[in-house]
Amino acid sequence: MNRTLQTILGLFVGVILLGGAFAGGVLVGHFVPASDQLQLPFISDFIPSSPSATPEEQAATPDQLETLFAPFWEAWNIVHEQYVDQPVDDVELMRGAIRGMMDTLGDKQTFYMDPIVYETETSSLQGEYEGIGAYVDTDGEYLTIISPIAGSPAESAGLRPGDKVIEIDGEDMTGIAPEQARLKVLGPAGTTVALKISREGESQPLEFNITRARISIKSAEGKMLENDIAYVDINTFGDHTTSELRSTLDTLLKENPKGIIIDLRNNPGGYLHTSVEAASEFIADGVVLYEQYGDGRRDVYDANGEGRATDLPIVVLVNEGSASASEILAGALQDYGRAKLVGVQSYGKGSVQNWVPLSNNQGAARVTIAKWLTPKERAIDGVGLTPDVVVECAECSLPQTENDIQLQAAIETLTAVINNSPIPTSMPTSIPTPVQ
Repeated sequence: MNRTLQTILGLFVGVILLGGAFAGGVLVGHFVPASDQLQLPFISDFIPSSPSATPEEQAATPDQLETLFAPFWEAWNIVHEQYVDQPVDDVELMRGAIRGMMDTLGDKQTFYMDPIVYETETSSLQGEYEGIGAYVDTDGEYLTIISPIAGSPAESAGLRPGDKVIEIDGEDMTGIAPEQARLKVLGPAGTTVALKISREGESQPLEFNITRARISIKSAEGKMLENDIAYVDINTFGDHTTSELRSTLDTLLKENPKGIIIDLRNNPGGYLHTSVEAASEFIADGVVLYEQYGDGRRDVYDANGEGRATDLPIVVLVNEGSASASEILAGALQDYGRAKLVGVQSYGKGSVQNWVPLSNNQGAARVTIAKWLTPKERAIDGVGLTPDVVVECAECSLPQTENDIQLQAAIETLTAVINNSPIPTSMPTSIPTPVQ
């Protein structure tokens, strides 16, 4: 193998191994802009300069590092010299090496984000992406449509909640991880994707050719319900969430609501600082969360004291899809007694990640750097938040419909709080008509 290529890849692997130690920025995970990236140093200079390197790493010599990576290069050469189908794709081998290295850590929140995944995830936090425009479920056997986004190509094509994607562009999705199927559906605006759909009640699969588009999604919006109850839906904690939430609250508070329902169902999280800003709208002062590092250090995040709705009664809707930044907000409101939680146990992502962009647009390393705790120092990682009012609902994967008994339970719970009445234990079966 070319010695220069070997040297460059060696430096690249070295940077990946220690990139998390140099990362800054804030996301749950944290996000490190590409402009913050280090220039590639000589690997012999890199490890001793790391502030979090172990004494053994700091004392490592170039010869010791060369010995450490010798088996890697031996395997690399074996593949290039002996594998039957040549030439091999060096870029894919490099990505596979990074992916395998990070998978070895055994942390499902620490992994390699290839360029497509990285672009998709960062775009979604910016409030837009390119695809067909549908909320999907990736937990089952097949990628399943939860809901087409209003005005999207998915809605125009006629996709419906519950549709299972069994084939994409002629490729059978049986046995393919739904997350991988989701990535196959994404693509540049103006291109077409062919989907074969299994739909309940249809004897034969349905076929759709859908032209992708740039999809814009509001991360926070709201409306008034009957009985002077304000409803705020937050679906992510991204670049525009704080401004959209504040605008939504400004509009709703003019209606003099008696209380607020915050819907965090199926909200996977986002930026840590955005979750703190969101919590600050409902908490007058105090700690929102603690960030706990492995060495015992702790960062404290306080409410900013600029909240718009710090004295209104609140109910928060959560489910198994409420994770990360959603749990920061819900956990803080629950700890301070500012809100009752309604729904089912939340996801339980109480860790913080750095997203470290890699050189040459090769995606990012996503690395867990800390755990976070609620104001009462509850550790929710792998546990989640327990609702004050548990409402199981198999048909609530599509919120705000006639079957959304969790929303109805939230309305009844908030009404009881407003009236200082006992919280009801019986579950409702219908919801009131929204006031537009």
